[in-house]
Amino acid sequence: MKNSAIILTLLYVVLSCGGRKASSTTPATDVVTPEFCADSAYNYIKAQTDFGPRVPNTDAQQNCAAWLMTKLKEFGAETFLQGFETVTFDKTRIRGYNIIGSYNPESPTRIILCSHWDSRPWADNDPDPANWMKPVDAANDGASGVAVILEIARQMQKQTPEIGVDCIFLDAEDWGPGDNYQGEHLESYWGLGTQYWAKNPHKEGYHARYAILLDMVGGKGAAFCREGYSTRFGKTIVDKVWSAAGRLGYGSVFLPVSGGYVTDDHYFINTIARIPAIDIVPYLPNCRESSFGPTWHTTHDNIDNIDKKILEAVGKTLIEVIYNEKP
Repeated sequence: MKNSAIILTLLYVVLSCGGRKASSTTPATDVVTPEFCADSAYNYIKAQTDFGPRVPNTDAQQNCAAWLMTKLKEFGAETFLQGFETVTFDKTRIRGYNIIGSYNPESPTRIILCSHWDSRPWADNDPDPANWMKPVDAANDGASGVAVILEIARQMQKQTPEIGVDCIFLDAEDWGPGDNYQGEHLESYWGLGTQYWAKNPHKEGYHARYAILLDMVGGKGAAFCREGYSTRFGKTIVDKVWSAAGRLGYGSVFLPVSGGYVTDDHYFINTIARIPAIDIVPYLPNCRESSFGPTWHTTHDNIDNIDKKILEAVGKTLIEVIYNEKP
């Protein structure tokens, strides 16, 4: 990674992004919210992908974990590094790291913003079979959600919300079987880091009002429907987020329709940690390659296929939700 270039770029972004006042269509509290900067989030994606694929048991994983911890500390969070060991569906023993940054840590009322940060080890949905055993850059499927949360963290350092916010970067989400796997397909093969955290939270007796998972929130042409498990376990949260998006003019990105059921990290937050959790995840039923979008689990999931406008829609919507949340 060319650290000097990234630092200069981020410095420019930090100086160029300001704040805003909530529009007249926001709740009557007239909350003043910080401005989400999509350029900044985009550069956080670039910084992650510059490490290479963040596959467990690799140097890229170790280096990116250290960088994520550094960024959260730089942005004023109380940080926790949760290391764990687990065994994957194909009997590989891996080392993972869940990375947590807490804001307003003394507040008993908390919400979670989370995303997985690891890369899939194999591009097994790539149109070229020669790429099926190559790891994925994971610019969208992993890095985009982390980047949106990092930019929100940077804003929370400048303006603390009324409630506590825990930013959780979850490891070992994407080491699961592909469509060609001949064995049994179990939900527990996915979200390994989340399952560990849900059973062993970073603070004893931890609880949150709800959690919002971000997964693949930067792809070109992305649109987000109301995912099935999200509606089952957290319909009021879905309503809150989709309403905020509508107020801000992002109704063409956050669609008012139901999507499919996705086995994702939020499933284990709901069923193991018993914290209501929703998933902001794309649903594109007419996409030939995948309903998650054309780059899903392919070598094309790189920085060239990231859309800053999608990052902006998600980031501004979440800031709208966070800063209107009351203890």
